[in-house]
Amino acid sequence: MDNITFKQLRNMSEDEAREMLEAIRWNGSPVCPHCQSNEAYKLTPKEGSKTRKGLYKCSACRKQFTVTVGTIFEGSRIKIADWLMAIYLMCSSKKGISAHQLHRTLGVTYKTAWFMAHRVRLAMTQEPLAELINGEVEADETYIGGKEKNKHANKRTKNNQGRSEKTKTPVFALVNRGGEMRAMKVSSVNGQNIKEIIRANVSKDATVMTDKYTVYNGLDREFNHEVVDHATGEYVRDNVHTNTVEGWFALLKRGVTGTFHHVSEQHLDRYVDEFAFRYNRRDITDAQRTVSALKKVGGKRLMYKDTKQD
Repeated sequence: MDNITFKQLRNMSEDEAREMLEAIRWNGSPVCPHCQSNEAYKLTPKEGSKTRKGLYKCSACRKQFTVTVGTIFEGSRIKIADWLMAIYLMCSSKKGISAHQLHRTLGVTYKTAWFMAHRVRLAMTQEPLAELINGEVEADETYIGGKEKNKHANKRTKNNQGRSEKTKTPVFALVNRGGEMRAMKVSSVNGQNIKEIIRANVSKDATVMTDKYTVYNGLDREFNHEVVDHATGEYVRDNVHTNTVEGWFALLKRGVTGTFHHVSEQHLDRYVDEFAFRYNRRDITDAQRTVSALKKVGGKRLMYKDTKQD
């Protein structure tokens, strides 16, 4: 499955798409989504029977299911082949793919494409860390929102602030050089909550590198803390810098500005998860990244009512 191509998905029948999803999720051993038993058998449709293709029955709980039950696909009338195509496109697009582009490529409505993309982002959600990040760790924060100069005068913040939480949403990220990253939307940026996030994700043996923003004051009492002072024009000192995490922020902002054009605060965390998912799998192929996403679709449901603006 590691050699999936766009051409293959484009020409795939629904039966072939279902078989591919079964192979990726179950690897030849169907698992019942109701009781987690692997004692299931396939129901073969007979001529004139109403039994649909891809239907299984669990020998343990006696319930029927398909490969989409208990996943982000459950309840969807979209073809599995179209779902696979959408996931491949999202996994292979470095700066993301807009719902409008999905709508045009898949031949579905814009509303459908938008909801599909959010369900895929849910599958890309970052799982809790199995262990704390170690080694050289860069920490930084950024703010997602429109430029002050482009806003109406009565909506601009005083002095054109770059770190305003009134009109922008903060995102905090930790990057282990050569390893994984953790990124999240935060309600505010202050010394207390930022230090709590670092403590929860970073090993005490790690070297934490930040800029000189005051929220990081005192980290040296808990970690080996290295600082670069951007205010004086210092961006790199020997091996000390935050260029890696800032590079990821630049990629996220290019996606928000150039691909999506607008991302609401309500949904920003899902977009952050999408970009972190691709970054953490940057050394594998588009096909392998797609398989990785498909392995994460189970146990996650997103209803359309839950995506509506508060």
